[in-house]
Amino acid sequence: MRHSFIIIDDNTQSLLKTKAVAESFRNLQYIASATNYEDGLNLILEFNPKIVFLEINPEDKSSNLSLQLINELHRYLKEIPKFIITTKDVEQVFEAIKYDVLDYFVKPLEQHNLRKAILKFEKTNVDTPQFFNQNAPEEKQLIHPTEENNNSGVFEKEISENSMSSIEENPNDELDDSIESKPLEGNKTTAKYSEIRKEDKPLIICVKSYGDYRFIEAKDICYLQADNNSTDIHLYNGEMITAFKTLKHFEGVLSSPFVRIHNSYIVNIDYVSRIHTGNAVCYIKNTTTKLPFSKSYKENVDSIINSITNGNYLEI
Repeated sequence: MRHSFIIIDDNTQSLLKTKAVAESFRNLQYIASATNYEDGLNLILEFNPKIVFLEINPEDKSSNLSLQLINELHRYLKEIPKFIITTKDVEQVFEAIKYDVLDYFVKPLEQHNLRKAILKFEKTNVDTPQFFNQNAPEEKQLIHPTEENNNSGVFEKEISENSMSSIEENPNDELDDSIESKPLEGNKTTAKYSEIRKEDKPLIICVKSYGDYRFIEAKDICYLQADNNSTDIHLYNGEMITAFKTLKHFEGVLSSPFVRIHNSYIVNIDYVSRIHTGNAVCYIKNTTTKLPFSKSYKENVDSIINSITNGNYLEI
């Protein structure tokens, strides 16, 4: 069972770090991210995630990020997502307790602290007791295979274990399964569809236009290019498909291996064959295509380089 999550943080670098740590757990599924109050609220109402990572002490005060977002959700939702506060200080930890948040972490988010928060969430989530029913220790289910022992973040650990110990969680709270729809009782067609869905199936993107459903496997996409209020999707076979959504929309709903490198481009890092930092361009495998990247997205380009070099890599 994978639990969907959204990140709301006005600091892009911090947002990407939180996303990287959360995505290292196979039972968490990234949905989207936002950098301000309104966009964050809209994403939660649209996708109804299980968990929300929220910054409450933003660098940009105009983003209006605060605990008041939780109050606002009570106006629209019967069941509120569990919030994990990720911020740079402990000034509001006791205020956060009053909002019944799942946990409170001082940045940067550490894997071992997040693991405890997930275990806490799993323990009170009555819909997913089968998560650990795989003849393996609970700890093994959550640790990412490449995780290394990390003794840093002691201060954050104290907050997680001590400051948040007074939060009372209701074991009878019922949470939805995930962003996927539950089969309707008595509806055999829906039930049959639900049974054949598998979490290990590749992501399928449907481009819909006037009754025409075009299904694309995400792994076949080389890059996406903005075209005013639409987006051109370029496939590995040279085909191009236009979707009537903005590039910003795709940035919000697509996760790794898709990375934004320019105001006009999102690239699938699996198709990057070369990065020339001097000329500020990325090369696409088996093509003559060169995609520019801008200074404002240089950190994302650096993350692509790090991702590639962290694999089976030899530099000569």
